[in-house]
Amino acid sequence: MDAVRVALLREVLAGTEWLGATRRFAGALRSSVLPHGGGLLLVGTAESEPWHLAAHLVDEAAWSGTPELAPTLVRHAARPGDPAHLAVGLGRIEAARRGETLLVVAPGAPGAPLLERVHDARRAGATVLALDSGDHDLHAMAHEALAVPPGQDLDLDTVQHLVSAAAGENALPAPRGRSRLRDRLSRLADRLTSPPPARW
Repeated sequence: MDAVRVALLREVLAGTEWLGATRRFAGALRSSVLPHGGGLLLVGTAESEPWHLAAHLVDEAAWSGTPELAPTLVRHAARPGDPAHLAVGLGRIEAARRGETLLVVAPGAPGAPLLERVHDARRAGATVLALDSGDHDLHAMAHEALAVPPGQDLDLDTVQHLVSAAAGENALPAPRGRSRLRDRLSRLADRLTSPPPARW
């Protein structure tokens, strides 16, 4: 989902609780990684790894000039022969420490093995964030949680788009001249509505 579609989705959701909820969650994510210079670990369940959210956070990190938002994707079935960015296994959660942030994305039940690792990471001082369908045990461990129960107007995938966009948009502008999402949309709209340059 590109920036224009996110903007349209926000217009549709104006007046609902989702915009405020996703922005608050994105703010918690940003405030947990920026002071520590990054350290964002992203994990899903054994049945559903958050590839899409990882890609969007990497994009937002680049576009907003906030490299701290780029996550390390932690995988349940990582193999030593996988490319480096895909070879990080669950042992990385066990090694999480103070100053790191663990974002758990769980469309279904996280399962006991993952919950045990999340609990250990929290005890070691990591900040735990949960984006899920409302699992009670996961929420009990999370410092900040956003639940998307089944049967809502939005699904978890759509909420992930809103969270990643808000995480990049709300970042302070980088000194290198990179711009926020609203500025990028404004420039894109100007380019699309401007007449073509005159040719001599």
